[in-house]
Amino acid sequence: MKVNEEFSKHAIDAAIKIAAVAILTYFCFTILRPFALLVTWGAIIATALYPVALFISNKTKLSKGKASGLLSFIGVILLLLPLFFISSGIYTSSSEIITGLQNGTLEMPKPRASIQDWPIIGDKLYSALMLSYTNIEEAIATYSEELKSIATKSASILGSVAGGLLQFIISTIIAGLFMANADKCQAGMVKLVTRISDGKGDMLVSLSKKTVRGVVQGVIGVAVIQSVLAMLGLVIADVPAAVLWALAVLIVAIIQLPPILALLPAIIYMFSVESTLAASLFFIWCFLVSASDTFLKPMLLSRGSDVPMLVILLGALGGMATSGIVGLFVGAVILSLTYKLLEAWVNEGSESE
Repeated sequence: MKVNEEFSKHAIDAAIKIAAVAILTYFCFTILRPFALLVTWGAIIATALYPVALFISNKTKLSKGKASGLLSFIGVILLLLPLFFISSGIYTSSSEIITGLQNGTLEMPKPRASIQDWPIIGDKLYSALMLSYTNIEEAIATYSEELKSIATKSASILGSVAGGLLQFIISTIIAGLFMANADKCQAGMVKLVTRISDGKGDMLVSLSKKTVRGVVQGVIGVAVIQSVLAMLGLVIADVPAAVLWALAVLIVAIIQLPPILALLPAIIYMFSVESTLAASLFFIWCFLVSASDTFLKPMLLSRGSDVPMLVILLGALGGMATSGIVGLFVGAVILSLTYKLLEAWVNEGSESE
């Protein structure tokens, strides 16, 4: 009887403790949920860039905290630039279009006759462009519904891009705080992982850092480089909405598809409005940008963990579907990290047998 009473007492105590922990965990999750993605991306950025902060600290004799703050400040400035260009470009373009329509001075370039030879859309596109060239008012009236749809979708895309850049800025600031307290963060994470992994905290934390840096360098890093190179070519070629095309290159490169797929509309545009020589040079540049991953990936991936491209693809697509642009990056890293930790756990089980 005493045994049953003791068992019941311990069972009730355990149930109360579990319930209390579950309730606290639920409320903490609910409170912190809006910041979870930003903090996670900030931690990923901090893990990837901390060696750079140490390099700056060693070279400039700054403290780790100041070097981390400087690196974070530089990142915020670099992210503010495209946000400024997007907003100023939208304002300037909108003002010019409205003023041109009001004054009757808005002119469209004359389309090339070769556009008619394009499959499926050639004739309709040429007719619309020709009408815009000869009578812009009539073209707006004729294609008002299509223009409204395009304007709505464009506004949605631009809003998403601006929101994503703002999230990047916040995460970069959070990353600076993490890097400034890197030693404490790592010590705390090692203790936590050691507690829940039977003394394997150092090994698992080390594997996590290696995986995060490998994916950021070998996948996201390559995508950023290709995006910047594409942006350079787009600006020199004076292609409209260069920032958006560069962003498309970034997304396509992260999901492991050839970046030239994102540049095809820009290439078609160049061949339709520019000389054959200029369009051909732009195409060659786009091809070189797309092919650059053949030597960039082996060079950068060799510094990190090898993760199957399918895992990265699923993580990027799933993250983007659930959390937008920031989720594209976070999803690829988190799923890759989960894969490597699962692989380590499976291999450990096989070795113990």
